[in-house]
Amino acid sequence: MKALALFSGGLDSLISMKLLKDQGIEVIALHFNIGFGGNYDKREYLLNATQQIGVELLICDIRQQFFDNVLFTPKYGYGKYFNPCIDCHANMFIQAFHKLVELKADFVISGEVLGQRPKSQRREALDQVKKLIREAGKSEKFQYLLAQDSQDTTKPQTLDELILRPMCAKLLEPSFMEKNHWIDREKLLDISGRGRNRQLQMAQDFGWKYYEKPGGGCLLTNTSVALKLKDLSTHRKMILEDTAMIKVGRYMILPNNARCVIARNEEENKKLDSSNPLMDTIKLMDCIGPIGLVEKQATREDKILAARLTLCYGKTNENQNYRVLVGDEEFNLTPYDKQKAQDFLLLK
Repeated sequence: MKALALFSGGLDSLISMKLLKDQGIEVIALHFNIGFGGNYDKREYLLNATQQIGVELLICDIRQQFFDNVLFTPKYGYGKYFNPCIDCHANMFIQAFHKLVELKADFVISGEVLGQRPKSQRREALDQVKKLIREAGKSEKFQYLLAQDSQDTTKPQTLDELILRPMCAKLLEPSFMEKNHWIDREKLLDISGRGRNRQLQMAQDFGWKYYEKPGGGCLLTNTSVALKLKDLSTHRKMILEDTAMIKVGRYMILPNNARCVIARNEEENKKLDSSNPLMDTIKLMDCIGPIGLVEKQATREDKILAARLTLCYGKTNENQNYRVLVGDEEFNLTPYDKQKAQDFLLLK
């Protein structure tokens, strides 16, 4: 038996994988990168965390698929911010089933805990996730996994029956795997609610060094990112490359309605110094300072202002002229007043 585990990096996912591995199930941890998991590279942590329980890690980049199919058109709407949690959970399961076909695995597991998250882990939310997966399961690609008539009990009737949530399995209807004794239900758990004491004690008992502390890590639940996403998607049609600039930097709305983003440190410089076909890069030629971005369709006045704003956050003197490259055009400009620059910030 081979199981694919949704692995965000959290403790619940790690415990779920260990519970299955202890039953002799081969487990592969799937980490789906949707582009909003955080502002730092988790690869080293993910490897360390999975190695301590002896499971393989597979990192899957689904940023474009998530951006195109989920982010702006969730069937079950958003949470408090710009977080389409229910559709996102269902999408990860569906992507995991695509991997299941590819890797010839048998079922999918998740570290979800009933009642732990108010938007996505209520019973009603789990049922909504089930509906989306069941609909996706009608695809020809998955038919070999499913029974073709109601009398066949050797295979599940619907795709969602091949999902196991080990952390709270005893509080849910038995899965196909439990009914068919692939898994011993008695060795699964009955955890519910937002408390994590039980999980933390288990991690201590297992002697684990690598596990994330409780707390959401999705940037779509971040107020700043959510407000920028809402503003930019209302302003114009977004593309995937835009996601880099709504996660970092000073986000500004200029007088003629152009959007501008200016890095706040060297790390953000690296993140903004990437190709975006809708944005011109602003580079300071004569001084040390941030990288900026301004929309290619901005007026000349807004582009000049964006360049001056970028200058004001660099190591510059107030009345001195500096060369600034905006896209392919060079300007000779003085820095904008840093105090007045605050007026253009979306988030003041």
